[in-house]
Amino acid sequence: MGAALETTTGEVVTACNVENASYGLTSCAERNAVFVAVARFGPAMRVARLAVAARYADGRVRPISPCGACRQVISELASPECEIVYVTETGVVRRTLVALFPDSFGASNLPVSDT
Repeated sequence: MGAALETTTGEVVTACNVENASYGLTSCAERNAVFVAVARFGPAMRVARLAVAARYADGRVRPISPCGACRQVISELASPECEIVYVTETGVVRRTLVALFPDSFGASNLPVSDT
């Protein structure tokens, strides 16, 4: 599986997923692309669009959209209008982040600590 991310300043970052025998420790391509972009361009980096694709070993396209964990990470570094592009069985789909993750939350939703 692979992902390509474009920042709001036009830089492009690509990444792949990293599998692990313990599925919970697997790291998705989308999050890896975000993490590479933050490492490369700093915490002020913002995602303009992100594309994701997957293929079976025999070359068939696998329908895929970002998982919930990826949607959360993207949402904290992108506007609701960020374009997410992925492949389904009927073709390429383009959605806004808010369409895929309508009730997202971020740091502003967390309680402020008095300590």
